[in-house]
Parts: sequence; C-alpha cells; structure tokens
Amino acid sequence: MTPRWDHLLLDATLATFAGDQPYGLIRDGALALHEGRIAWVGPRDRLPGEPTTLATRVDYLGGALVTPGLVDCHTHLVFGGNRAHEFDLRLNGASYEEIARAGGGIVSTVKATREASEDELFAQALPRAHALLADGVTTLEIKSGYGLDTDTERRMLRVARRLGKALGITVRTTFLGLHALPPEYRDDRDAYVAQVCDEMLPALASEGLVDAVDAFCEGIGFAPDETRRVFDRATQLGLPVKLHAEQLSDLDGAALVARYRGLSADHLEYLSDSGIRAMAEAGTVAVLLPGAFYALRETRLPPIAGLRAQGVPMAIATDCNPGTSPLLSLRLAAGMACTLFRLTPEEALRGVTVNAARALGLDDRGTLAAGQRADIAVWNLREPAELCYWIGGSHLLREVFIGGEWLSPEG
Repeated sequence: MTPRWDHLLLDATLATFAGDQPYGLIRDGALALHEGRIAWVGPRDRLPGEPTTLATRVDYLGGALVTPGLVDCHTHLVFGGNRAHEFDLRLNGASYEEIARAGGGIVSTVKATREASEDELFAQALPRAHALLADGVTTLEIKSGYGLDTDTERRMLRVARRLGKALGITVRTTFLGLHALPPEYRDDRDAYVAQVCDEMLPALASEGLVDAVDAFCEGIGFAPDETRRVFDRATQLGLPVKLHAEQLSDLDGAALVARYRGLSADHLEYLSDSGIRAMAEAGTVAVLLPGAFYALRETRLPPIAGLRAQGVPMAIATDCNPGTSPLLSLRLAAGMACTLFRLTPEEALRGVTVNAARALGLDDRGTLAAGQRADIAVWNLREPAELCYWIGGSHLLREVFIGGEWLSPEG
C-alpha cells in the first residue's frame, strides 16, 4: 500500500513550469508533499482517491497561485557597510572615476568588509536575506569577493553558510577571488592571481566553503588569460565555474566560460553572436541582471532575441550588491526584466525558477513535478503574470514550504 502523503494542497492554481501549457498552468490543481519531495501534482479531479484518505493533512487554498520557490542565482549579499553616499555623489555629478580616486567604489566595500567580524557581517546580511525570503526566494547564491584576502574571503563564505542554516534555506556559495585587484597588489597583478589560484581557492575549497568559482572578466576587472588560470585551478579541484561576462565590453568571456562547460555567464549586455552560439552549444545559462542595468542607467540591452533564437536558457537574478544593484526583491527583478529587457512574464518567471536553478547546477527544484524538492511558494494572487505585474507590495506571498516544511515568509 502506498504510504499516506504528509500534506495535500487543493484548490490551487499551479504554475508548474513543466509540460506544454503556458506556465505549465493547472487550474483547480492538487499538490502532494511527502518526505520533503513533491509526491503528486495534477488536476484535483484526477486524484487517485479521497483527499482525507490520501494525506495526513489537507489544506484548501481557495484558488491561490502556487509556484516553485524562487531561486536567486546571483547575489553579493554579504558585505560590510554600504555605498549610499556614493549614490548621492553620482546623482550630484561626480563620476565613477572621481569617486574611486577619493577612496570610494569597491575599495571602500573591501575596507569595510575586512574591518567587520564574522558576527558583524552576519548581522548586516541577515535582514537582506530576510527580504529575499519574504519575496518568495527559497534558494540563494552568495558570492565572496569583497575580502580579496584569504581570511576575509573565508569569513564571507562562512557567513553565507550560516545564513542558510539560520533561515532553513539552500545557500550555494561562490568564490569570487577575481573580483577586483586589492590595494596591496596594485603593482603586482600576477602575484595576486597566483595567490588566488595557489592559496586562496585550494584552502577555502578544502574547508568545504566553495560550491562554484566566478570571476569578473572585464577591462576594469581581469583579463581572459587571468580568468583561465583560475578556471583551470577550479577544474583541477572539481568545482564548476561561472563568469561575470560582457557587462561593459566584449572580451569573449561568454565563449571562454562555455569552453569550460560553465554553469552561467552573467550580465551579457555586450554579448556577441559567437558568444551566444558557444553558450548554446555548452548549455551555459544566460543570467540577466536588470537591477545593475537600472542602477547604472545603462542603455545597451542584452541580445534577448539572439538568446531566444539559439535556445539559450535565460535566468534572472537580483545581483544584490552595495555598489551597482542594491536590489532586495527577486520578484521586482523579474518585473524589471519584462519592462527593461522585454522578456515575457513567462520567460521572466522561468528565469527565477527552473532556469535559475539550472544556473546553480541544481536539477531537483525549479518546477512543480513529482520527485522534485518540495520548495514551494503560495501567493495571494490568481495569475502567474501578476508576479511581474505588481511593482512592490509586501503581502503578496502567503506562505512557503522548504523541503516540505512550512516556513513563515518573515523567516
């Protein structure tokens, strides 16, 4: 006899993102949870028996929208201080270069992060993580990259792990040693890249703190040959790679990360046709970051039509960071992807569920399908497009289930 399910949700509007229907939509649907997984999903009238005989607990949702838990696949959530003062300066006419020469920019965040203890970094990051959870996020990627030395990078990654445990959500950690050149290595780039490859990455990986490796491949960041050095080391250590690529110029970063069968290439405003083809062949996800596009007042759009034509999966993320995307709502990022990048609501919502999970190398979430991890969001809404339509709003999320366990949206 099949064991009784733990929980059965009835009278739901299910956006499964599986099957052939738009959004994978099932009206008057039923969703069963058992031992942390989705046990059954489909129209309510196809249930294999009476609800009360099938499950220990049965809840009626009154037609509420149910989606997979949202996945924010690109954040810099852990950092010290903030750069609101620089935002003010820019809007009063100061250039990025002027701010940087005065000790601002990423250098100021590195300084604040290095000066913060692990507990202080955790206390600063926790409200930001709560904000994302309250907007439906159940899986979160957090990068290092504001320490730029072994001890501070370690603190950042340890805080990321602590956030996952404290909130009961999945946190994937990404080592971003090649984020910027630290001040003490201003005159010796090669020595810093060597330290990242030979000391920092192996040490942090051996401590179980690294799930993936990233780099900022850009004229103001690191060159392709420097990026290849850290990717080669990551490959030796058995770690997947991803890349900040083609945000400000085209250095063929997308093609580079595709050659390593990378998980994702992120930003991509200057992505070329050859880069698109390389990503398509490798199965590398395009992660679009409309928050940074908005905050920097960019005008060059990512090549959405080309990505569509080549069948490259598109994910959406907040890129939450103190300098160029202080964005604390993944749902708003999805809406911005629609209005700024002209994605359809379905494309944007696939971008924060199934495609975002793929960008993290996770195939056990992102859809409502039997066997998937039971990470589920229940919304005070009726139609999937409303998730992109409403701008702001603090009471759209009704409840979440993480691994089948109910969790308050407030954490």
